[in-house]
Amino acid sequence: MGEPEESIGELIGRLVEDGKGVARAEIGYYRTLLASKLGEAKAGLILGTVALVIALCSVTALLVGLILSLTPLVGPWLATLIVIVLALALAGLLGWLAYRHVQRMFGSKS
Repeated sequence: MGEPEESIGELIGRLVEDGKGVARAEIGYYRTLLASKLGEAKAGLILGTVALVIALCSVTALLVGLILSLTPLVGPWLATLIVIVLALALAGLLGWLAYRHVQRMFGSKS
């Protein structure tokens, strides 16, 4: 006639095994997705680091160029002092502005 019906225990056991299989597949999928995203992030971080190093080298070259340009006018020591003071003043101003923005972001009134 027909196939013998499975008991409730067998059905629940098969359901649990199927659930475990689905969970394993989902975990495998998310592991693969995470590995892919980490690879992309790693490449982005490397490229960003190289860009930052090149930018810092460019700023250094600019400052050296300014010193060399001012040297015939005021001498090497004063040219160096002028460029350093101006660079530190600019860095201080930018740092202060950044501090104010962070304060505003967190709602601090001081």
